[in-house]
Amino acid sequence: MIGQLVGARRWRTKRALKAARMLDEVVDTQLPLLASFDEDRRRRSADYLAELVKLAQDYRYFAHGWIDAKELDRRGHQAMAKLNKLREDPTARLITD
Repeated sequence: MIGQLVGARRWRTKRALKAARMLDEVVDTQLPLLASFDEDRRRRSADYLAELVKLAQDYRYFAHGWIDAKELDRRGHQAMAKLNKLREDPTARLITD
């Protein structure tokens, strides 16, 4: 029983760190594109990327046991709400036309 709990925790930790790395990769890939945007689009796109950075950090907090799954879920929903709001603005799109 205890071995199963430790194994499940280790699996959740690995999964959370993998999610954080994936979000970091998205940010690292998109960041160089900001230089080609006009000031307004660059600012909004930077806000979008900042949300992804914060979410990646929240996954790391969870992996280290600093927040629980419920708090990670709350923060994830909050981040998604913010990203959806930013996504509604077509000038904040991260992909160049």
